[in-house]
Amino acid sequence: MTTSVTIPTGGELGATASAIPVARVRTRTRWSRRFRPRRVVLTILAFVIAIAWAFPVYWMLNSSLLPNRTLQSFIPTFLPIGGSLDNYENVLDGGSFYSALGISLSVTLIAVFCCLLFAFLAAVAISRFRFKGRKAFVLAVLIVQMLPAEGLFIAQYKMVSSVGLLNSVIGVSIIYTAAVVPFTVWMLRGFVAGIPADLEEAAMVDGLSRTQAFMRITFPLLAPGLVASGVFAFLQAWNEFTVALVLLPAEQMHTLPLWLRGFIQASATRETDWGQVMAASTLVAVPVIVFFLIVQGRMTSGLVSGAVKG
Repeated sequence: MTTSVTIPTGGELGATASAIPVARVRTRTRWSRRFRPRRVVLTILAFVIAIAWAFPVYWMLNSSLLPNRTLQSFIPTFLPIGGSLDNYENVLDGGSFYSALGISLSVTLIAVFCCLLFAFLAAVAISRFRFKGRKAFVLAVLIVQMLPAEGLFIAQYKMVSSVGLLNSVIGVSIIYTAAVVPFTVWMLRGFVAGIPADLEEAAMVDGLSRTQAFMRITFPLLAPGLVASGVFAFLQAWNEFTVALVLLPAEQMHTLPLWLRGFIQASATRETDWGQVMAASTLVAVPVIVFFLIVQGRMTSGLVSGAVKG
């Protein structure tokens, strides 16, 4: 029986020897691609920033569940061990929270609806049509944003008081709408300009009118922009304090920010109960969190899509 043995030639030995360093280089290259010091540093930095941003919210929730004597101790309590909902019960017992919540919701919803309606029509007009005074109108929208809100308080108070809308939801809603519309017009203008007019023209060729083509083709594509603009209007109206302080002096007409200030002032007459203050602050923030959870899917795409064209 004969056994054959293959002896590698010099060239094959050289190729095998050269393949080993190449494999090592490839392994090192893959490892270096996976481990990048700059990426690790940026990741750690982003993590630290996220913690710094989220910690005040966590501390508010944590403090709202702890009794006041625990919060006043020199040793901080980072976990609500032994906490309860007593602070929330004490805050809600007065009944004024529900009244302030209803007024805030009414003012905010009216302001958001009117703001989106007027801003939408104005954005379509300056993006789709060419008319005399168009550039002046766009310039006026920008100039209005430069005016300080504090400089308009006296004029706003006299105007609202002269028509009998002081201490009314309608009066505050009108002022909120007027304050938010200019920026919302500028914001929606980018979304409308980012949608080609050829889509509407193609639909009109198929037999639709201009209004039908806009409502069936363009309007659905503007949903992310409307949501993003609505979020901005909602936050401005919900968190507004100074205008409400001027136009709603009656205690029974206070919005949630004014109610929270009054609650803190009432607490300051005695020993400040920080647990109740944090519970009240949490209750004010809950509607905003719920609103964000509802619209967050549309809002994410809306915040970036309007930046394509301006």
